[in-house]
Amino acid sequence: MSGHSKWNNIKRKKEATDAAKGKIFTKIGREITVVVREGGPDPANNAKLRDLIAKAKANNVPNDNIDRVIKKAAGGEDKNNYENLTYEGYGPNGVAVIVECLTDNKNRTAGDVRHYFDKFGGNLGTTGCVSFMFSKKGIVILENTGLDEDAVMEDVFECGGDDFDISEESVEIECAPENVSAVREALTAKGYNVLSAEAEMVPATYTTLTDEDHIKKMNLLLEHLEDNDDVQNVYHNWDMPDEE
Repeated sequence: MSGHSKWNNIKRKKEATDAAKGKIFTKIGREITVVVREGGPDPANNAKLRDLIAKAKANNVPNDNIDRVIKKAAGGEDKNNYENLTYEGYGPNGVAVIVECLTDNKNRTAGDVRHYFDKFGGNLGTTGCVSFMFSKKGIVILENTGLDEDAVMEDVFECGGDDFDISEESVEIECAPENVSAVREALTAKGYNVLSAEAEMVPATYTTLTDEDHIKKMNLLLEHLEDNDDVQNVYHNWDMPDEE
């Protein structure tokens, strides 16, 4: 759940271990709990819940698990009160990092995030210190199964996409963040396999790391942040090498 949605990041996630898959569902489960409380348990009347169910299925979460979390949230069995928090800071060599959290313990989360930045050559900053370098955009990723580029272009614009980039393995579509659900549903209806559809923080410029120590520490910073159950999303402007 990290960074701009370059296909190598998503592919790495799809090859994640069972333990990592469990963590992904823990994070999605928290999001589902919050949106069910806000908008109800019926996905037909709750667009945010529809999006999260699609996200869970894209991460191979069993339907039983999804239904269990929805029922638990609707029945008030989950007593945790989750709070949205966003932290901003710098990784090694000034890489801009935004960390979005959903937590039931603000002090624990703040301490953990600060510790990771300090330990791996970065520093936590104040609100707004790096977010001005990013824009919120809707990003929809399709699986490329030998798709015809002209047909894709026609469908993308017809379904509400603003721009797209096609590679051998995927199609990355940009749209307004508020249109993510509509674009995902329209493309799914046309038979495309949607791998990911979310509003993301996309950097205007990227930072390249050449020092091996900086690269090692940046990878460790991202790994520790992503491994924390309280952290929902990590966005950064590190121009990650293809092999990463």
